[in-house]
Amino acid sequence: MLTATFAVLFYTATVVLVLGLAARVYLYARTPAPLRIPTTPAPTSRGGAALRVTSEVVAFRSLFRGEKLLWLLSWAFHVALLLVILRHLRYFLDPAPQWLVWIQPLGLYAAYVLAAALVGLWLRRLWIDRVRHISTPSDHAALALLLAIGLTGLGLQHFQPTDIVAVKAFFIGLMQFNWQPLPSEPLLLLHLTLVALLMMVFPFSKLLHAAGVFFSPTRNQPDNPRERRHIAPWARALEQDATHQKQE
Repeated sequence: MLTATFAVLFYTATVVLVLGLAARVYLYARTPAPLRIPTTPAPTSRGGAALRVTSEVVAFRSLFRGEKLLWLLSWAFHVALLLVILRHLRYFLDPAPQWLVWIQPLGLYAAYVLAAALVGLWLRRLWIDRVRHISTPSDHAALALLLAIGLTGLGLQHFQPTDIVAVKAFFIGLMQFNWQPLPSEPLLLLHLTLVALLMMVFPFSKLLHAAGVFFSPTRNQPDNPRERRHIAPWARALEQDATHQKQE
């Protein structure tokens, strides 16, 4: 019963995550941008705009220029999260590639950095007046959920170890639709429940900035209004209709 419950939970979470992300990305892609609104100084070519988006994703360039403490905490959190996620790929790949074996210690150390960065981000929201006043319950809930996932993961490492071979067999069995028994340690079950919850709320929360940054017109548009006229497809259609009416 336990295995079936968590199997259904993760199937549901995966469907919600994939469909939710697809729907939101489709919405972002279809949102009209009638004007050139890049934040200046901005590159004047598409290649330069792509490089600018890359610098935002990799180095949080604009955040670094705006607030150094927030940049440090955010960058540390995202890098640590990436390493933790990569470390967890061992539960889905059999056999695990050699590079995944090499990064296992880095992923463990990154878990401490992730938890520390989340605590710092949360304290910033609580202590700085201007940030506290614009923070919503959903902001605090997202930080609490991420921190709970990180702490329960560390708890599994140090206080209530589980059978990681059985956990790996469970997740590989999910992918192959061949369910395998899931260990029943309470901390593991709590950790997995929180992960599934994160998967389901991710497409509908502010955490979706991970995908939204690629569609930000202030970042992905080149600053070339003098060289090339920018017109949204819907505006072009209206213009063509007006032209046809004049000709008639």
